[in-house]
Amino acid sequence: MTSNASSDQPNIRQVAAIAGVSHMTVSRVLNDYPNIRPATRRRVLEVIEELNYRPNLAARALTTRRTRRIGVMVESAVEFGPTSTLRAVEFAARESGYSVTSVALRDDDAMTPQDAVDHLTGQGVDALCVVAPRSSSVSALRKISIPVPVLVIKADSDPSFLTVSVDQQGGTDLAVDHLATLGHRDILHIAGPLDWLDARTRERAFHARAKGWGIRERPIVIGDWSADFAYEFASSLKRLPEYTAIFAGNDDMALGAIHGLHDKGYRVPEDISIVGFDDLPASRHFLPPLTTVRQDFRALGIKAVDVLRASLEGLEIPQRTKIPADLVIRQSTAAPRQLR
Repeated sequence: MTSNASSDQPNIRQVAAIAGVSHMTVSRVLNDYPNIRPATRRRVLEVIEELNYRPNLAARALTTRRTRRIGVMVESAVEFGPTSTLRAVEFAARESGYSVTSVALRDDDAMTPQDAVDHLTGQGVDALCVVAPRSSSVSALRKISIPVPVLVIKADSDPSFLTVSVDQQGGTDLAVDHLATLGHRDILHIAGPLDWLDARTRERAFHARAKGWGIRERPIVIGDWSADFAYEFASSLKRLPEYTAIFAGNDDMALGAIHGLHDKGYRVPEDISIVGFDDLPASRHFLPPLTTVRQDFRALGIKAVDVLRASLEGLEIPQRTKIPADLVIRQSTAAPRQLR
């Protein structure tokens, strides 16, 4: 006679018996209910660990009408920022007892935001997180009836959605302030595609902060986030430009600009200082090591999951939450050439 393999798996009543509590108490611990005595919670978690107990998610979903799954719609998952945010949300969700189902939208893909929402809600997600959105996709989301809480990773507040982001304006202010304090009064901004909300926020913040410092107003260069774009731009310069610094919309474009300037015989930072945005793991190894704005993606993921969980529990939460950015100063910035 063949035994049922599932009978060998510990169940919630066994956990309760060994911990000396009711099975309802075990359920409340698993669902992170408040008002559980710390000693009781610790004992239940210890028994769960000892038995290697894994709750039956299907049964839990039938009882609570929740799947403990978060859906993530991510734009251009090949880019560092979206990929890092997705990984951070996945990690934070797992730590909170949730799983993640994600869908990536790409330029060469026929999938629309409506398709993505239909797919994710069809998986029974409890909530939806939208990572690195474009203004067009957010506009599309407003036209879709979404039956679960929606959080968008974007800097601006939004009447339709919860929002969480790294402080893009604050990070841009740090970059401009650093260059201005060094003495730069003519700075070029190489922006990301302006349909990307983060790129637009950085571009607007750059102009506002530069104006406050009396920095020369000049047209921005609109890039595509790639090192190749910035390399082509910098290597096409006919002479040393009047501007003495470049604020690049991300580290990849900063890298391309450094490469292009080097190939033209210009030195960084002696001729032109460069600041990036993101703090790629490799940025400390650029030549020269890159001054850049660091985004704390881990904190961003934790906060996004915390806000969604609070929304699901009916707790009071802010409509807009920001994570501070940091400036990492390395060797790609110095005083402008005319001041040396």
